[in-house]
Amino acid sequence: MAAQFGRRLRRGATTTAVAAAAIAALSASQAPGAIPTGGGTGQAADVTPPPGTPVTGNSPYYTELPPLTTPDKPDSSIDLPATGPAEAGIPASVLAAYKQAEQRLAEDKPGCNLPWQLLAAIGKVESGQARGGRVDAQGTTLAPILGPVLNGVGFANISDTDHGQYDGDTTHDRAVGPMQFIPATWETWGQDANGDGTRDPNNIFDAALAAGHYLCAGGRDLSVEADLHKSILGYNHSQEYLNTVLTWLEYYRKGTHEVPDGTGVLPVGNGPAGPSSTPDPSPSSTPSKPGGSPGPKPSEPKPGDSGSPAPSKPGGPASPPPGESDGPGTPTPSPIVKRIEKTVTGTLTAVAGDVFAERAAVRAEDAAGRPVAGVPVLFRIAGDTDARFAGGGSEVTVTTGADGRATAPAVRAGEVTGDFTVRATVAVRDVAGVEYTATVTARQADGLVRTTDTELTAAPGAEFAGSVGVRATFKGAAAAGVAVTAALITSEGDATTPGQGPYFKDADGNPVRALRGLTTDANGILQLPALFADDTTGTFLLRLEAAGGATLTIELKVA
Repeated sequence: MAAQFGRRLRRGATTTAVAAAAIAALSASQAPGAIPTGGGTGQAADVTPPPGTPVTGNSPYYTELPPLTTPDKPDSSIDLPATGPAEAGIPASVLAAYKQAEQRLAEDKPGCNLPWQLLAAIGKVESGQARGGRVDAQGTTLAPILGPVLNGVGFANISDTDHGQYDGDTTHDRAVGPMQFIPATWETWGQDANGDGTRDPNNIFDAALAAGHYLCAGGRDLSVEADLHKSILGYNHSQEYLNTVLTWLEYYRKGTHEVPDGTGVLPVGNGPAGPSSTPDPSPSSTPSKPGGSPGPKPSEPKPGDSGSPAPSKPGGPASPPPGESDGPGTPTPSPIVKRIEKTVTGTLTAVAGDVFAERAAVRAEDAAGRPVAGVPVLFRIAGDTDARFAGGGSEVTVTTGADGRATAPAVRAGEVTGDFTVRATVAVRDVAGVEYTATVTARQADGLVRTTDTELTAAPGAEFAGSVGVRATFKGAAAAGVAVTAALITSEGDATTPGQGPYFKDADGNPVRALRGLTTDANGILQLPALFADDTTGTFLLRLEAAGGATLTIELKVA
């Protein structure tokens, strides 16, 4: 929403003054209950948002509408050109981010029914799809996308909330990133969708998922028209904004296709710009005035002019816009992913607390089986487990290399044993994901020894002198976190627990002759609680068994 108003706002304006008045009036209308401070037409208004500020702080946005010619094949439209002025084309990483967010919300908030085309519509009016998909391999914009300073001069008045962390401004806030979050809203709704450990509003994967969560807030069902409208108005409280987004939503629902990153079509007018994000040069743009914001260069309409751009002069511009070509050399469409295949076979296994030796990996292929590079692959850990990728997350996005392969980071097993799944998916229609089964086994010990050789004796009815301590080892090294059971047994050949003889005490002081759920410490040591003798005399046996099969039998004498 940091972008200046597009050409639709300028249509019908007969003078620069009228255009300025229209901008001021529309800006003021975007904040409910705003009170003008000037009193004259075109004066700045106090549009300080109330509590519950919309995502963007009601910043301005692109008001261009889609072309009248719409795609005619739902969700595919393969007959449309892959680059150039075809507005239905969405940059690959941006499209993948929208579809990934839809998939995540379908799992996390299934009642919301978020369509990815809604995110695409909002992304279009907010930033021109991250300024035509100018993002790196991880989906982060090549330069920050910043809205105008929200200082109350023609825009909302929002004092700094993030100490400049996101927008670089320590006096006022600015909308940030391809989905144009103001810092305070991002702090609440920001997501780490690509699993890099950072919630970055300039990353299209993070921003798209955050926008999806915001749109789904409050238990909304976006298949219901009233909820859909509420969610869009919550993003920017303007009827014109609602109408614009709904128009693009309908357009994208009729069909779209993927274009290479960086070749998307930019809306007319300057896009979001800040200190390190300069708008692309355009014959219709002029430098910002001091203290102001970049904007379209006003022009005086001529009689009969409807406000539409004039045709290009013979010969056209010196070079075509990014992603277009007027002859040979038209960019070749990126290969289309048709499937992803596992590149690692078998089950992934690890002992609790250890790192899995094998990693989940996939290869993206086109219809001919050729590798497809630059495809964002979402790896997600699913199931009843506390295993996590390196860095602590349960999700991570990895982009395929030149060989079409993407390999997930190493997974560290937690303390929960059993099976779970590592799922790999791509945000491409009709491309099935793949799953790896991963198994966490309990920590094991192949040896148990006592820590002392003190004889364990007691008089009838007394406590045993000394205590029982054992050390567990696995392949000669201390075995930490190993589960151990300790039980009195009848004899070497009979492991049943007798009803008399030595015993432990439970929390209430009652006799118990078997303990489970014991675990060795970081040094492989286990110290048993105190043992007591009843009135029965004789020699008794205490058996300890560790996960992995190690056992130890200890004699107890009551005399």
